[in-house]
Amino acid sequence: MVGFGPADMPPTAMVKFVGAGTAACIADLFTFPLDTAKVRLQIQGETKGTANASHGKALQYRGVFGTITTMVRTEGPRSLYNGLVAGLQRQMSFASVRIGLYDSVKQFYTKGSEHVGVGSRLLAGCTTGAMAVAIAQPTDVVKVRFQAQASSGVSRRYHGTMDAYRTIAKEEGIRGLWKGTSPNIARNAIVNCTELVTYDLIKDFLLRSTPMTDNLPCHFTSAFGAGFCTTVIASPVDVVKTRYMNSALGQYSSALNCALAMLTKEGPMAFYKGFMPSFLRLGSWNVVMFVTYEQLKRAMMAARHNWTAPL
Repeated sequence: MVGFGPADMPPTAMVKFVGAGTAACIADLFTFPLDTAKVRLQIQGETKGTANASHGKALQYRGVFGTITTMVRTEGPRSLYNGLVAGLQRQMSFASVRIGLYDSVKQFYTKGSEHVGVGSRLLAGCTTGAMAVAIAQPTDVVKVRFQAQASSGVSRRYHGTMDAYRTIAKEEGIRGLWKGTSPNIARNAIVNCTELVTYDLIKDFLLRSTPMTDNLPCHFTSAFGAGFCTTVIASPVDVVKTRYMNSALGQYSSALNCALAMLTKEGPMAFYKGFMPSFLRLGSWNVVMFVTYEQLKRAMMAARHNWTAPL
């Protein structure tokens, strides 16, 4: 698929929309354990560890692979994929909008001009990121709740994806499914701008200034750089978003209150809890997603061309 020439067959908006959602789901399948480890580390200071039903003690997670090892030992391998169904639902609705519509919104802001400035890219990233959160927020809330809960014991809050949607709506109201929308919009404005704009800029630079062509090595390098930049910038908002989404009803009055509580009780480094799994996850997720997305666009356009070509 690497050989398909994108310049000869520019992808349609629908191809980008479907391709982005599909590529994001594939990336989630590969990186979900790292995301789960990140969530457990991010909430650790708040929960003082996850209750171990068999020993009545609090589990302390140490590092990415230590967290994964502890979860496998105490909850089984399947615990690493807690919330996967909601995660895939999230990506199909979320990534399709924030990534798949990015180019279309960017063209809208530039009125079809070939010259696209950084400001237009940032504005497009903010727009599609906010649109995606408005649509997919309930799936994100359920995903985080599943990842945060232990797979066994009294701390188990939900027994299935649909049960989680029903329980949250019943106990916290419909607004509970949109809990953390404000920090999530802030996070995704940052993530979307950093991720997509950085990928865009790195890719443009490599194509202009190096012998690289619009192919796999270029996509890989651009995606890895975008993942690192995004992790550094977005980690503080991501931690607050996770804590606030996972909090009990009434625990925090707002996302800002959650951030202030973290700062006063745990110090500024609390905002970078789970940084390593965040980077491992975002870096690998970006590589898998962008490489897959680029190839899917080409494959889908080639298939569309072959389908419509006269026999």
